[in-house]
Amino acid sequence: MQPTTKTPRATAMPASNARRKVIWFAVTLAILAYIDRVCISMAAPEISKDLGLDKAQMGYVFGAFAVAYALFEIPGGWLGDWMGPRKVLMRIVIWWSFFTAATGWMFNYWSMLTTRFLFGAGEAGCFPNITKAFSTWLPLEERVRAQGILWMAARWGGAFTPPLVNWIFKVMDWRMAFTVFGLVGSVWAFFFYRWFRDNPQEHPEVNAAERKLIAATAHPASGHGDVPWGKMLASKSVWLLWLQYFLLSFPWYFYPTWLPTYLQEYHGVDRMTSGYYAILPLFLGGLGSLTCGFLSTKLSRRWNDIGKSRRTISTFGFGGAAVMMFIAIQVKDPLWAMVGLGLSSFCNDLVMPNAWGACMDVGGKYAGTLSGSMNMMGNIAGFVAPVMGGLILRSTNNNWNLFITIMAAVYVLGMLTWPFIDPVTPLESEA
Repeated sequence: MQPTTKTPRATAMPASNARRKVIWFAVTLAILAYIDRVCISMAAPEISKDLGLDKAQMGYVFGAFAVAYALFEIPGGWLGDWMGPRKVLMRIVIWWSFFTAATGWMFNYWSMLTTRFLFGAGEAGCFPNITKAFSTWLPLEERVRAQGILWMAARWGGAFTPPLVNWIFKVMDWRMAFTVFGLVGSVWAFFFYRWFRDNPQEHPEVNAAERKLIAATAHPASGHGDVPWGKMLASKSVWLLWLQYFLLSFPWYFYPTWLPTYLQEYHGVDRMTSGYYAILPLFLGGLGSLTCGFLSTKLSRRWNDIGKSRRTISTFGFGGAAVMMFIAIQVKDPLWAMVGLGLSSFCNDLVMPNAWGACMDVGGKYAGTLSGSMNMMGNIAGFVAPVMGGLILRSTNNNWNLFITIMAAVYVLGMLTWPFIDPVTPLESEA
C-alpha cells in the first residue's frame, strides 16, 4: 500500500502593520502641536511682566494664534487633498517649529502678536492633513478609533505641558524654553518625510495582505484639486458640522489660554500648583476622546447604525459639558472646581472623534478640505473666546463666573446641533 503524502496546508500571510506607524506619527505630532500651543499659557504671567502687557493685550496674543490658524485651515486642508499630506505636513511642521522658537526672541506687544499669528498660520492644516492620511491608510472600521487615540494624545500632550514648562522654567527662562520646544518639531519632520508615503500601496513595508485590507480606502490618495464647494455649501450636515465645532471649541479654548491665570487669581493658588491642576481638564479630555473612539464602535455594531451612535454620543457630550462647567463655578475649593472642569472637558471630547470621523466619511477624497473648513470654524472660536474673555475680565473687574457661565451656555447651543447632522453620507460617490 502506497504511503500517503500530506500536502502542507497553505497559510495566508498576516497583514503587516505599517498603518500603525501612521497612527504613531500622528500621535507624536499631535503631542508636539499641543505642547507648542499650550506652553504660552504657562509662560503668560512672565511674558506679560517682561513685555508690559495687560490682560486685554494678552488675550489678543492668545487670539492671534487662533485667527491665523482659522484663516489658513482651508488652504492647508486643500493642499493636502491636492499635493498629499507628506509634503504639506513636512513644510508646516518646520514652519511652526521656527516660529515657536521665535516666540522667545520677541521684545514688545506687536512683535509677539505678529509671531504668534505666524505660528498659528504654520500649525494650520496639521489635523486636516492627519485626517487625510488616515482616510487613505485606514480601513473604515478603524477610523473613529484612530481619531480617538489621536485626540487623546493631543489632549495629554497639552495636559502635561504645564508641569513640563514649570520644570523647564527651573533651569531656563521662558525665552530659551520656546527655542527648545521649536527644535523638537524639526526632528519629527525629518523622520516623517523619510518614512511616509501618500499612497500606502507604494510603501515598501505594506505587504499584500495589508494592501488588500486598505485597498478600498487607498484610492483617494491621488491629488484632487477640484473641491465641490457647491455641494459643501448646499449640505445641511456640512453647515451643522461647522457650527457644532465652533460651539465645541469656544468653551474649550479656556483651558489652553486663561486657565492658569484663573486658578492663580480667582482661587489664589501658586504657579506650581496651578500647573498641576491644569492637567485635569486636558487629561480627562483625552480619556473622553479615547472613550468615544471605543464606545462609538460598540454602539455602531449594536445598533447597526454608525450615524445614530455618533449623534447620541455627541449630543450627550455637549449636554454633559454644559452641566459640569456650570457646577464647577459653584465650587469654591480649587481642586473640586478643577474636577468639575475636568469632567466638562471629558464630555467635550466625547464629541471630537465623531466630528473628525464625520469629516472623513462625508468628505471622502475631499476629507482634508472638509476637516480643514470645520477646524477653521473651531479656531475662529479660538480667537473670539480668549479675546472676549480678556475684555470681560477687564470691564467687570475680573468677573470669572460670568465668563465661565457664558461658555456653559454655548455648550447648550451645541447640544441642539447633533440630532440634525448626517455624519456618514458622503457628499458624492467616489469612483
